[in-house]
Amino acid sequence: MRTNRTVLGWVLAIACAAGAVIALADIDTPARLVLTPLFMLVVPGASVVGLLRDRDPLAALTVGAAASLVINVLLAEAMLLFDAWSPRAGVATVAVLGAFMWVLRSLYRGNGSLHTEQGARSR
Repeated sequence: MRTNRTVLGWVLAIACAAGAVIALADIDTPARLVLTPLFMLVVPGASVVGLLRDRDPLAALTVGAAASLVINVLLAEAMLLFDAWSPRAGVATVAVLGAFMWVLRSLYRGNGSLHTEQGARSR
């Protein structure tokens, strides 16, 4: 079960990365219609869920989905307000925001080995 989730996670990550590359490089392909919206919806939500990983899984997924929609709507409204509509800039902004939240999660939570070593020393 764990390996299936890991494989699914990697496939989703590769699909999202491909969607970002296709949008940023302005490649005209039919896959763009699926992969770019997948990137725009999954990356913000996955970043928020990563920050809430010790919570109830259903609550974390719900908050992640809501945060993903809110981030994308606010980004679109800001681009329209400033008359700066650009799909490439939107993808780049979501990528930077997702990377920022990943760094924030890494700093806040650390990687799992640090907590294991501290727990072993305290025993």
